[in-house]
Amino acid sequence: MDRSRRRPSADDGGADALFGLEELRPGPPVGPSFRDSPAARRLLCVREIHAEPAAAASPRGREVLARFPDARIVDVDSHWRIPELHGNEGNAERWVRVKSEVLVLGEKKTLVTRPNGRSADWIAPGASNGCAMACAYCYVPRRKGYANPITVFTNIGQIIAHLGRHVARQGPKAEPNQCDPAAWVYDIGENGDCSVDALVSDNTADLVRAFASWPTAKASFATKFVNPDLLLLDPRGRTRVRFSVMPPRDSRLLDLRTSPVEQRIAAAADFVEAGYEVHFNLSPVVIRPGWEEDWAHLLRQMDDVLPRAVKDQAAAEVIMLTHNEALHELNLTWHPRAEEVLWRPGLQQPKLSENGARNVRYRNGVKAGAVDAVRSLVAAHAPWLRIRYAF
Repeated sequence: MDRSRRRPSADDGGADALFGLEELRPGPPVGPSFRDSPAARRLLCVREIHAEPAAAASPRGREVLARFPDARIVDVDSHWRIPELHGNEGNAERWVRVKSEVLVLGEKKTLVTRPNGRSADWIAPGASNGCAMACAYCYVPRRKGYANPITVFTNIGQIIAHLGRHVARQGPKAEPNQCDPAAWVYDIGENGDCSVDALVSDNTADLVRAFASWPTAKASFATKFVNPDLLLLDPRGRTRVRFSVMPPRDSRLLDLRTSPVEQRIAAAADFVEAGYEVHFNLSPVVIRPGWEEDWAHLLRQMDDVLPRAVKDQAAAEVIMLTHNEALHELNLTWHPRAEEVLWRPGLQQPKLSENGARNVRYRNGVKAGAVDAVRSLVAAHAPWLRIRYAF
């Protein structure tokens, strides 16, 4: 039975343009918000929405459907069980097209906040899963199988209520740690990019507003996308944005459909002025010929560009590349050049990750030497950048 349905078409001002593998370079907001701009539509020109009926009928679901009035709606029983997407090997050849043209609406059935201790004290139940960008090393598609578009969880009220109860149970933070000296830090974007999610729905805005009202807690998310709409919120210092940066030569090869690294760095001052805490992820560090020289150049650029207001509150995470054989095989179908630097069997060894996945990372001695090298480069070229942790 054909479970899809088509709504009456509406002119959305050119949203049918297909955005390929080139970098997205968003400009100033056009109209009421950046997410209504041509640049945003190039990243997300949604033609098909797979939706659980309850998610589609919810207030947040109706808002998302209204944003993409020309999209074909396909009813699904579960946002995880969509044969056309998950497990469909043919999607590997249209990896970017799926990310650009497909959305999924579902409800987050299990709300669990997990301890972390690295990027954050806690990993919050995410308000999304998947991403419209196409970073070749991303860990999320390892579990989703051949397609990784954004899944929006529409029961954002339940997610925020769960977090509010969790924050209340913790009480004030008794002792400082490397996550934060005073606040309990919650990573709200483990399996997606909250800046891109904000192009689709108000989930990110709702989370920023919620944490702004919780004096003992702080939200945190990593991003490779500069979304000016986030500057219009009022985070009151309770949301930490971690801009992921790497040498532009690596980013142009590996960070497809993201904001240029130079733009991420330049945006830091605006975000601090808007009331965010801004940190940086030096991530992932990819070992290849000339990598140390390129990282030194990037750190010097950061030192030259960033104002004192950013430097005084900045900190960094250093994350060495982790890869996966299944993702390696998938990448060979759509972006084999990336694997020339990501897949280095002579330098890598098996790794059993905390979530049970079998991955590969740099061999112990190689990794330790690279971490020491990054620390030395930071000390030499950006001594103001405190490294919170490195692994």
